[in-house]
Amino acid sequence: MEIEQVREMVKLAHKALEDKKAKDITVLDISRVTVIADYFIIASAENSRQIGALADNVDEVLGRAGYEHRAVEGYDSGSWILMDYNDVIVHIFNREDRLFYDLERIWRDGKRVDVKEL
Repeated sequence: MEIEQVREMVKLAHKALEDKKAKDITVLDISRVTVIADYFIIASAENSRQIGALADNVDEVLGRAGYEHRAVEGYDSGSWILMDYNDVIVHIFNREDRLFYDLERIWRDGKRVDVKEL
């Protein structure tokens, strides 16, 4: 996929998360660290219902734009949903699990990105 398409996907997913009041949205450019994806988007939610609503909205917005997920994991758990769109992986956590797994620390070699700069 072209880099401009990937960046557009990141912007759309970020906006979809904002629209449903996600907390602490972080975008990491991991393209120079790994081949699994170019970007991680990490967000928090207040409860399992909001986690599901955030995932549903991301899937709907990206789907309307022609981007289909490759896989979704954790939807039934209600504490962490991972949505794999090949070049972009969206992680939606409850606050406790986000602190516990601390992806920002694990992937600290990735570069934090301001979506406005994409």
